[in-house]
Amino acid sequence: MNARKTKHGTLLTVIFSVISLAYVFPIVLVLINSFKKKAYISKNPFSIPTGKMFVGIENYTRGIERTKFWEAFGWNVFITVFSVLVIILCTSMTAWYITRVKGAMSSTIYYLCLFAMIVPFQMVMFTLSKIANMLHLNTPWGLIIIYLGFGAGLSVFMFCGFVKSIPLEIEEAAMMDGCNPLQTYFRVVFPIMKPTCVTVAILQAMWIWNDYLLPYLVLDIKKFMNIPIAVQYLKGGYGSIDMGAMMGVLVLAIIPIIVFYLFCQKYIIEGVVAGAVKG
Repeated sequence: MNARKTKHGTLLTVIFSVISLAYVFPIVLVLINSFKKKAYISKNPFSIPTGKMFVGIENYTRGIERTKFWEAFGWNVFITVFSVLVIILCTSMTAWYITRVKGAMSSTIYYLCLFAMIVPFQMVMFTLSKIANMLHLNTPWGLIIIYLGFGAGLSVFMFCGFVKSIPLEIEEAAMMDGCNPLQTYFRVVFPIMKPTCVTVAILQAMWIWNDYLLPYLVLDIKKFMNIPIAVQYLKGGYGSIDMGAMMGVLVLAIIPIIVFYLFCQKYIIEGVVAGAVKG
């Protein structure tokens, strides 16, 4: 019996290792090609850059110059950080209200958030673009508000599941000690939500950091652009693309979000499991 379990465990390890390599391989491929000359990226995409193929950091410097990378990077950081903070703050408070205040309004808000998870973005993107221009939301500050709307559904759902697992007696004790609702939330409830906050932050940050379509439709790209939009400036006439510079810029764009994910990954399972509690 133990031998059978060992074989079964070994087989699963091999299968998951192969799947993991399949996910990591594209990133490794981009990294390898970022150090090659443009001519060899298409001819020998899987070869290690050695000898005359190797160009050092030339692709990186050229990509940074052509895309105004650091300006785009700054806007990417600004939009991602503040969008995630606004989403966490607003949706966690909404989830706490929905869970603790039973009534028609709280139920309606909850089901509207669930409905927002179902509606495909493609159904509303052109209308959204028009409305954003009319309301002067075509700036990074306006984009943060729009991200709040699109990120609220999943975040509220996860926070609601977690709040249901928090004993009500803790909040009642805080109120008996003189805390008003806001003090109870920020001093008692919000610190307990840390695992789900980190999980929501990772999921939303990975989406917002890499998002191309929504910023392209909303932002005034003559004044503001994030990294995915800036990468498009590496396209030349007649469909030509500076693949070397593009690979270099993509590596620079990937590094921050990978570091953030690795730093916070230990909280993901804990937050997802806590958010799956049924009331």
